[in-house]
Amino acid sequence: MKLKSPAKINLFLHVVGQRADGYHLLESLLCPVGIFDTVTLTFGTVDISVRCAHADVPEDETNLAYQAARFFYDAHEASTGVAIAIDKNIPAGAGLGGGSSNAATVLLGLNRFYNSPFGSRELMQMGVRIGADVPFFIRQKPALACGIGDQLSAYNGLKKLPLIVVYPGVPLSTATVYKKLKYGLTKNEKINRYFTFKAGNFQIPRDLVNDLEAPARALCPDIDRVKAVLSGAGANGILVSGSGSSVFGLFGESSRADAAAKEMPVEKNWQVFGTSLLV
Repeated sequence: MKLKSPAKINLFLHVVGQRADGYHLLESLLCPVGIFDTVTLTFGTVDISVRCAHADVPEDETNLAYQAARFFYDAHEASTGVAIAIDKNIPAGAGLGGGSSNAATVLLGLNRFYNSPFGSRELMQMGVRIGADVPFFIRQKPALACGIGDQLSAYNGLKKLPLIVVYPGVPLSTATVYKKLKYGLTKNEKINRYFTFKAGNFQIPRDLVNDLEAPARALCPDIDRVKAVLSGAGANGILVSGSGSSVFGLFGESSRADAAAKEMPVEKNWQVFGTSLLV
């Protein structure tokens, strides 16, 4: 079974607090984008295994896709296994959710193969045990997220805009980025900014906000260069995705985005993706 595993971007991300267990509380608007890994599931194996040629992706039980299969089989009470092969296209450590997407894709694929023993809610409950972004990838639709990112509500206020995503070749640890976070806005300012678009009137660039951008830029100075290049290419709005280090630029027209992707000066180790929001 071959499955596409999409990336995501955060069009808005405010950190509003922290739980006693260390998880941060946030308000975010997430959207899948047309950058995909390919996940291949081979059934009938004795145990669970993961294979991926990417140097930064583990092939043991620490891999989120492996954990997804383990949780599924434990819940399904099955004694068989699955061989998981991941063809990586989404950069690792880029703020694009590749690992979480792979985990969700495995849950969805296993559920399909075994004739849907679990509903979406049950799969999301499995997924949040793996990572806060996994439930979003179970749905694969634009969503407002709160809590640790697992409390989701559908969001229909986005258009299928073209964008360019640039990964500057520097993986960032989400935990490290959060450690460098300094709360700059008051709680009321954050809430007011969030609710300006909750009803469905998301505006670019007004609502493109990410509290994690400043610490990500401190850890990866190349982000500033990427932002300058996207600005010069004519992007209408530019933002770091998630905890970085990827940066996206949104465009009003596909022709302009396509031309910008071809004309952009690309530094060594940069990866440039021309794609669109999946709405």
